[in-house]
Amino acid sequence: MNKEMLKEIFNEIKTRNKIVIHTHERPDGDCTGSAYGLKDIIKTTWPDKEVYVAAETSDFVSFNGTPDVITDETHNGALSIVLDTANRDRVADKRFADADMVIKIDHHIKVDEFGDIDYVDTSRPAATLIILDLFLMFEDELKMTKDGARALFFGTLTDTGRFKYSGVDGDTFRNVAKLYDYGLVASEVYAYLDTRTEELTRFKGYFLQNYSKTENGVAYFKVENEVLERFGVTLEEATSLVNELGYFNDCPVWILMAEYEESIVRARIRSKGPAINLLANGFNGGGHAMASGANLGTWDVAEKLLIEADALVKEYKENQKQD
Repeated sequence: MNKEMLKEIFNEIKTRNKIVIHTHERPDGDCTGSAYGLKDIIKTTWPDKEVYVAAETSDFVSFNGTPDVITDETHNGALSIVLDTANRDRVADKRFADADMVIKIDHHIKVDEFGDIDYVDTSRPAATLIILDLFLMFEDELKMTKDGARALFFGTLTDTGRFKYSGVDGDTFRNVAKLYDYGLVASEVYAYLDTRTEELTRFKGYFLQNYSKTENGVAYFKVENEVLERFGVTLEEATSLVNELGYFNDCPVWILMAEYEESIVRARIRSKGPAINLLANGFNGGGHAMASGANLGTWDVAEKLLIEADALVKEYKENQKQD
């Protein structure tokens, strides 16, 4: 935690009358939880400030809140705060750069410095926990409602795999515990995350019967549009099952690939052994050592990813034997 930079961020938020909070494309629980949690803190503390969330949405992340309508004039004289986004190209609304000042707050490995204040803390396993660092550092001045606490908990829970992923430590639990003091009802979040449609349940059965494995132990599944239509599930629902491939003892790396808008193939890559962020970097992606994403473009490139991932796992297993 860099207290001096957090103090700079706090002072900018305190002195600005108009603030626009930005998230990344294809939003997840962490970026939206951070955004709506931060908006709640600012509006609860300073009700007269104009605070907007500029974001995409989906059925899943709508639990955290609804994006605001942003015009070209909204950024005039504003402070932009970009959350959970390592590089400027992935910011959902590129107008963030039109603001008078840009603050970037992120927990991914640094890729692109694009903020006037560029705050990156890779020790935090979720961006929501950086927002909590800021809140708790100035807890005597800042306020939060139960809605803000719920959003921050949602983002933390989803980005840490319910506190299972690397990076979770004592600070994680100490900070999350404070959310209960501000009205968090955790059972509401768990109930939402544990609810699944019958269509997705049937698709999950198909998913678990039709995944594949490479020679050395990369489990993978290709989400095809025809299958989505057959089972009546959305792409977002299907890709949410990525960690169902993470239970196999002989597969330390697993990948879920799918075709997104404009027929662009993307991959979610996960690991419980070898670091995969460099692998993802080689395929126009990036992220954490154990959880990354890649923009593949075509299915032919997807095959190349599988080859390189398989080689990575082979090397990892050979090193494990030597140890």
